[in-house]
Amino acid sequence: MVFEVQTFSSGFTKREFVVTTKEQYPQDVKFELIKDRTDLIAPYKAGDEVKVHFNIRGNEYNGKYFVNLQAWKIEPLTVQAAPQQTQEDPFADAGFPDAPISAAPSAEEDDLPF
Repeated sequence: MVFEVQTFSSGFTKREFVVTTKEQYPQDVKFELIKDRTDLIAPYKAGDEVKVHFNIRGNEYNGKYFVNLQAWKIEPLTVQAAPQQTQEDPFADAGFPDAPISAAPSAEEDDLPF
């Protein structure tokens, strides 16, 4: 979710947006963009996967404490597909030589004492 730009009487501007994490228990995390960075979120739409770089900012006001996550960079998150292994040769890219897999050695071939 992306909120509208807020402009205050002092001339200060900020824009808030929410990112949902991808984990077992997803979290909705609100970030803010301030001053000249309010347009960093503009190229993105709901559902886009992004990586957010941010600073944690805290302050006290009238005996109450506040924490803000100030974003300063947003990047698209690109997921590269892993190469798919064929069922015929599961070790093709693992660096194993092309040798046939044989059954356990017979008693005559086995020189181990156990």
